[in-house]
Amino acid sequence: MQTGQRIRFGKLVINPALSPGVLDTATWDGDAAWELVRSVDDAYWLTLRERAAERAVLPATALLTPHARSCTWRDDTLFCLASLVDGQQVFLALGAGAGQGVLGRAIGARQLQDGAPASAFELALYPTDAATIDRFCRTLAPEKGPRALGPVPRLGAGTRMTTAVWPAIWQAMAAGGFAANAIQNSVRELNFLDSLLAGQPAERNIAFGFGAIESGYTGSSFEGLWVAGVLDALKHAPYPQPDPEQAGGDLRYGADADHIQVKRGPDGLARAKRMLDATRYYSFYTLDVSDVLTYAAMSAGATDTISSLEAQTPDPAQRRALLTFHQQPRRFGGFDYRPDSETLGRLVGKYWVALQAVEETYAHICGLKNGVAFDLELSIDEHPNEVPTFDCLTSETELIFVLLEAQRRSIPLTHVAPNFGVEKGTDYRGPDGLPGFEARVRALCHITEEFGVMPDFHSGDDLSPATRQVIGRATGGRNHFKVSPNLQLLFGEVLAQHHPDLFQRWYADARAYAQREAASGSTFAARCLQRAELADKNGLPALAHDDVFHHFSFAFVGRRDAGGQFVCREEFYALSPAFYRAYQECIAGYLGQLAEDLLLATR
Repeated sequence: MQTGQRIRFGKLVINPALSPGVLDTATWDGDAAWELVRSVDDAYWLTLRERAAERAVLPATALLTPHARSCTWRDDTLFCLASLVDGQQVFLALGAGAGQGVLGRAIGARQLQDGAPASAFELALYPTDAATIDRFCRTLAPEKGPRALGPVPRLGAGTRMTTAVWPAIWQAMAAGGFAANAIQNSVRELNFLDSLLAGQPAERNIAFGFGAIESGYTGSSFEGLWVAGVLDALKHAPYPQPDPEQAGGDLRYGADADHIQVKRGPDGLARAKRMLDATRYYSFYTLDVSDVLTYAAMSAGATDTISSLEAQTPDPAQRRALLTFHQQPRRFGGFDYRPDSETLGRLVGKYWVALQAVEETYAHICGLKNGVAFDLELSIDEHPNEVPTFDCLTSETELIFVLLEAQRRSIPLTHVAPNFGVEKGTDYRGPDGLPGFEARVRALCHITEEFGVMPDFHSGDDLSPATRQVIGRATGGRNHFKVSPNLQLLFGEVLAQHHPDLFQRWYADARAYAQREAASGSTFAARCLQRAELADKNGLPALAHDDVFHHFSFAFVGRRDAGGQFVCREEFYALSPAFYRAYQECIAGYLGQLAEDLLLATR
């Protein structure tokens, strides 16, 4: 049912053109799309094909705009992405093989004539649903889609604001020559599409260092974020040219299904597999097993570690094999590794259940990918809020044990995220200071280097340039560094300048959220509010980077009402061109500075 530009999808009513990252398609009315396309004169299609063959500027019409950067050829047939006047996006095919099903089933197809009856060719129209986009990238243009890159230095750029932030990401990548996971949100930030369509309330989750939250606060779905991101890349990102001397670079980007959590409880694995099903087309999987680690096993007061080893490996032959495997003298990154039976019992006690979960989720991904390569990260950097960060720093022995176990179990990790001591919401504050932090990073990364695995740093938004430069030095520029909240906070900063009324509503929502948390007993929220109230008394304006906005603004953008409808999300995608230009400039500069501080590619 359509009401103006707002359309009903199940119980969800949205304007899909102003709510990117929600649906798993950008072709929501195939019949209408075909009517628009078939009404265009044959002469236009002939010109479009000729211009594409010449790599010239592509002509647009009042009804559609083709995107030159998406153009690819198979034999004598042109395939490209186009935006329609009604907001939909479609794949066009022009040539003798246009309707032969390379992209699956066409919405419509018809014969065109170029003036000679014997040289007729076809125009065919295909939808931009997830399966078709995946087919386009795999079979026609693998260099244009997200793909496994292996252990190469890169940024992970969180995309809470979807189409508002991607142009800056592509710009920064091209200018800096670095790789990135340019499609990235964590499980906490995304919804299941079927839950949105059913009008179901947001699921509850735990945010590391914060507490209980409602998931899906970006408004995007797992499925829709991938669709929107790849389409944006096809429209805006620079791609390698056939002639290496020509302008254009190798766009190396991935799509990170970030923090696929295996939670405690009987349905923990089942829910993780549901997330994996929803992210089947992603190229990078971050398996977060932090919640099922037994932290007490490594504590000084832990007892009966041998019994723990026997409980996890009841088969004596299996236990002897494990002891033999781990107790042979070895040296990794300058560190001698030969745990005694008690230490091995502690390691098994802490990590065994988590490693079994990694085995099972890895097998599930392999079944989904059916031979398509993917990057795989093991994340052990987060921890339950009741466990202090500096009480569970990852030691050299622990890291080697985990990486050896991955090898022994034939789990081909490309990345690992140990607990280096990085925390959300603050610069490094370990008692050992930056010298101790640098020594820890250097020691652990010497080990990952020997295993051929890339170290990953999560939650890096609040680290100072000095701390980031420590990471750059200690890793020799070989790291994967993830940010997310700061790109949204910078959105708020620019918004306050260009659309102050919307920003004030956003700030008021953040403040009300903090007040509710403080009333529920959160001392952290109370402290944030005290600082905000002091600023009020001094006549200072609400700022995008004050403590209240910094920590409590995330929920507003994707907030839904009791009926499951978005409250204000579309407003963030209907702002002035001046705002989007300023935001792009801001984000491109920020990402460029991150790459300069951190990555080998910019040195």
